[in-house]
Amino acid sequence: MRLQPLIEDGVIDSVVRQLMSGKEAMVFVVRCGAETRCAKVYKEADKRSFRQAVDYTENRKTKNSRQARAMAKGTRFGRAAQEKAWQSAEVDALFRLATAGVRVPRPYNFHEGVLLMELVADDEGNAAPRLNDVEFTPEEATDLHERLIREVVRMLAAGVVHGDLSEFNILLGAEGPVIIDLPQAVDAAGNNHAPRMLVRDVDNLRRYFGRFAPDLLATDYGKEIWALYEAGALHPEVALTGQFEDDDSSTDLEGVMREIDDARLEEAARLMRMQE
Repeated sequence: MRLQPLIEDGVIDSVVRQLMSGKEAMVFVVRCGAETRCAKVYKEADKRSFRQAVDYTENRKTKNSRQARAMAKGTRFGRAAQEKAWQSAEVDALFRLATAGVRVPRPYNFHEGVLLMELVADDEGNAAPRLNDVEFTPEEATDLHERLIREVVRMLAAGVVHGDLSEFNILLGAEGPVIIDLPQAVDAAGNNHAPRMLVRDVDNLRRYFGRFAPDLLATDYGKEIWALYEAGALHPEVALTGQFEDDDSSTDLEGVMREIDDARLEEAARLMRMQE
């Protein structure tokens, strides 16, 4: 059991129960002294169903030139290094976003493929549900959508795009929504796919909350947010309208095809999550 080294080192006192098993990791509720936390145990690459797509890993840097060469060649050592970098990306993103005030689980420790972090709880102290497990009134949906758009803005202002944001990786905690699952997070300035991923993340929120509050379906926050970012005008308190005028002077056929492919992949991923 990969939690055993943390128990032996005194980082974890005991394992309470398994909380969930997803496409890339298993999550356990653990005790650390007087506190209850969660431990995310990453699955080995050959046992995961989540694809480390080139779009996500583009321009991710490694300080070790030997590792970089091995990763490029796809050697056994290189694959191990790539796996470690994939896991570290979530740890780095969590610390970066927590510092920026984004609502993510507070990270505590990362050791040998195990991420120890805050257990997000509901009003009764139980593990918080995912958004897809909750029904909302139109007013609740509108409020949560607005709060999450603000979180997306804070993330981008900190230079991070989630890349896989949806109702399946947002928890409804006692103090509001908390964004989770960030191993695929990308650097906004260093990844050419970041604009498309940002818009897709926001569109996922629009479609989900639009089921409860149809007026949200007419909004277009994603392109507006990215345009402000590109113009250097994005900050956490920026005023948003939810509207954006596309420049129709030219048609980017390749871009359209990419969006169609993305929509297909997103639907396939949604169906896979529903089966977990």
